[in-house]
Amino acid sequence: MDITVSGEGSVLVAPDTLRLYAGVEVRRASAGEAFAAVRAAAARLGEALRQAGIAPDDLSTSELSLGPEYESYPKVSAYRAAQGLEIVVRDIGRGDHVIDTVVGVGEEARLHGVAFEVAEPGPALAEARARAFRQAAAKAAQYAELAGRPLGRVVEVREDTGGPPRPLRRTAPQTMAAESEPSLSPGRQSLTVHVTLGYEFA
Repeated sequence: MDITVSGEGSVLVAPDTLRLYAGVEVRRASAGEAFAAVRAAAARLGEALRQAGIAPDDLSTSELSLGPEYESYPKVSAYRAAQGLEIVVRDIGRGDHVIDTVVGVGEEARLHGVAFEVAEPGPALAEARARAFRQAAAKAAQYAELAGRPLGRVVEVREDTGGPPRPLRRTAPQTMAAESEPSLSPGRQSLTVHVTLGYEFA
């Protein structure tokens, strides 16, 4: 192998899927009361989300905790229990409605954040891959010309396998969404591919 070059290709895409992190939290005098109350609140939340059109496969438990809170150690003032849910909303336009559904469960409801994703990144990644290859090939052609040697065949192609970047979790609204205008702004994501090409001189 006589020349090794790298290339990068990026494509901007609009996310089409919302991942909402939510849950319920309670405080009670005893551990048993706290755990029973949080399970009941979680059941109400799950049923409300299903009534809002969220498929059971798009709901998954992301947190389950129970522990004491101290007035002054070792005196326990209460027991805190929490159960978290990761909710996949496959229509971003319904995001505010789903958030309102969570808040509507009552004072136990909690919102922890949102993330936006591209459900089918394959076509965008294919374009990014083509751009990365073209960039690397152009570099190889330039180096061959500078070296005064004819460029031969490609003998190695290597792609970095980190996968498409996942957006950072963002803070979710803590109040009911306004009816007149969506409160969520998904923006756009940059999907990037890095490739390394190895060439022989002809």
